[in-house]
Amino acid sequence: MSDIIKLLPDSVANQIAAGEVIQRPASVIKELVENSVDAGATEISLTILDAGKTLIQIVDNGTGMSETDVRMAFERHATSKIRKADDLFHLRSMGFRGEALPSICAISEVEVRTRTDENPLGTHLVIEASKVKMQEACAAERGTVISVKRLFFNVPARRKFLKSDSVELSNIMREFERLALVNHNLRMSIDTGSKTISLRPGTFRQRIEEIWKNSLKSEHLLPVNTDTRLVKIEGFISRPEFARRRNPLQYLIVNGRNMRHPYFHKAIMNCYDQLIAPGTQPCYFLMFTVDPDTIDVNIHPTKNEIKFENEQEIWPILTSAVKLSLGRFSAVPSIDFNSDTVEIQPLRGGEVPTEPRISFNPDYNPFLESAKEHKNIDSRYRPTKVESNWQSLYEGLPSSRQSEGASQEQSVPADDLQSAIFDQNEIQAGITPICLQYSLKYIITTSHDGLMIIDQHRAHVKILYEDYLKRTGNSSIVSQTLMFPETVSLDESQQAALAEVQDDLAGLGFNVEYSDGTDWQIMSAPAMLKPHDIRDVLLRILDSVTEDSANYGNEQLSSTTLREKAALIMARSGAIRRGVRLTVKEMEDLTSRLFSLPDPMLTPNGNKVYTILSEQQIGRLFDSAAIL
Repeated sequence: MSDIIKLLPDSVANQIAAGEVIQRPASVIKELVENSVDAGATEISLTILDAGKTLIQIVDNGTGMSETDVRMAFERHATSKIRKADDLFHLRSMGFRGEALPSICAISEVEVRTRTDENPLGTHLVIEASKVKMQEACAAERGTVISVKRLFFNVPARRKFLKSDSVELSNIMREFERLALVNHNLRMSIDTGSKTISLRPGTFRQRIEEIWKNSLKSEHLLPVNTDTRLVKIEGFISRPEFARRRNPLQYLIVNGRNMRHPYFHKAIMNCYDQLIAPGTQPCYFLMFTVDPDTIDVNIHPTKNEIKFENEQEIWPILTSAVKLSLGRFSAVPSIDFNSDTVEIQPLRGGEVPTEPRISFNPDYNPFLESAKEHKNIDSRYRPTKVESNWQSLYEGLPSSRQSEGASQEQSVPADDLQSAIFDQNEIQAGITPICLQYSLKYIITTSHDGLMIIDQHRAHVKILYEDYLKRTGNSSIVSQTLMFPETVSLDESQQAALAEVQDDLAGLGFNVEYSDGTDWQIMSAPAMLKPHDIRDVLLRILDSVTEDSANYGNEQLSSTTLREKAALIMARSGAIRRGVRLTVKEMEDLTSRLFSLPDPMLTPNGNKVYTILSEQQIGRLFDSAAIL
């Protein structure tokens, strides 16, 4: 038998590595900017063409590279950051793997011009698909200029799965914001062709205000500062009243490196418990400084996931620091219980209002039958019955439920579905299952399989989603012109998303027109939306366009996908919230509408709407070994 195991060529190995390290143009920017930071640059500028597909150019004033170093930098596993395996646990640089540059040059054309202080001439190097095309001496400024052209030109499958220019540009801007936040002491700029941003070096707070000047104010932030033996935590958190329903700004930084850490995120969220409204999240910008020996960065090729040796010990330090900041600086109104006087403010005309007086009869008790027979009670304090003849208005007209049920097309008849869930004998006898509300969150009723527990919020989301989806699908959605247009401020990524889906939004009932600067005006909106939800729903739709989790390919969002996303967003916005008390009639109506749907078991994103406790499960809860 002949040998079948072969050693892969370096060019193939580099392309494989590029699949993990370089996922999109934003990944190239991250790797190259981190190399510039490691080179000691104080000024970094970026130039982007066609959302990075045609050109990504990074210019820095760092130490530069010699003629030998510039050639070695593009060899696999060549690095100046570490020498042995133990150095992985003493990292003070951004890069260390030696994979980024070889991966980039394996899937693009790379041109480098660099010079050090010691050399009068620089080096010009051109590499295409891991093959050196040219290397020569040239005149160059101190530092390095790297131009990455035709990204994924030799990997058409990867290029095909890149998203639209607006989505990729949005990812580039987000990556630039993360890098600029970490390196607030550097001068950084970016030119995307449509917009130029230049950031001056400054403090951490100044960089936050400069990046998000259109959406975040200085008075929104509270400082956090604590220094212990294990960790030093400093940065800013937002006041509870400025928590966001959408697009919260949440950044965690450790030793000058961005990271994702769900454990620390949960610690911060716990500090805001009972302080912010449900469905909202605070903004936070926190920097952790720890001993490099106590963290492991070598987990993922992107180096965004970091393991902490003392994360359980850091948890209480973080929570106490955040709670201390909230308690010390948060402006919460207080009541003086020692004061017996209440200051009465004068009216606009200077007149002091008099104390209101209420007349009542202390002898009247509406809960006693004898109260109606008291002769000395003034008739104006007695409840009176007003005769009305509202029923006559509806004579000859079908009920709202009948007309609604007749107009809706259901793949599963409501009677069949209800008989499959609820007791058939009770349905035939005309008995409606009793509905009870528990903890202002759940509806409890009975079925032939056992005790049914329904999540009232998820049930209403499911009902509204199907309703909205049907209306937008058959073009029966009604657009309502706003008497006073709603002004909304959009950032760079949101404006790019709006340009991509503006026509589809018009089909959904949204008419958005440009006003000035970053301001846009909502001229009309779907009539099904509540007035106070219009702005929030539009922003949620725009943010959903740029979500990385949705794989839309290189083309624009399909109208069907956008319609489904918009229907889900509008349903979540208008659904009954947990904590709202429902009447028995409302619970019965909600249950009836839910089980008239084809698939009432799951919400559009797969969450369970209801569950059933069988008689056997309930019985096991009462089983006991002891005989009573």
